[in-house]
Amino acid sequence: MDLIIRPIVTEKITNQTELFNRYAFVVSRLANKIDIKKSIEVLYDVKVKSVRTMNYYGKTKSRFTKAGVVRGKKSAFKKAIVELFEGSSIDFYNNV
Repeated sequence: MDLIIRPIVTEKITNQTELFNRYAFVVSRLANKIDIKKSIEVLYDVKVKSVRTMNYYGKTKSRFTKAGVVRGKKSAFKKAIVELFEGSSIDFYNNV
C-alpha cells in the first residue's frame, strides 16, 4: 500500500519550508504518524523530527448551469505536515 499520495506545494507550505524545514503531503486516510514517518524516511532518505496530521472531509459544492443546479461533493483526504531535522531537505524538482 502506497501511503504518500503526493506532495503539497503552496505558498504557505513553501514559506514554512524556508522558515521551519516543514513539508506537506497528501497521504492515505488509513496511514498513521509512525507509518508516515517511516515512509518519508525511506522514500526521501531524510531524518523526520515530527509528523502532524489532519483530516479534511469532503465538502458539498453546487453550481448553476443551463440544465439547472448541479450538486456534487469533493473527495475527502488526509494531510501530513512533516518536520525534518536540521540539515535535511527534500527536493521535489530534482527529477523533473
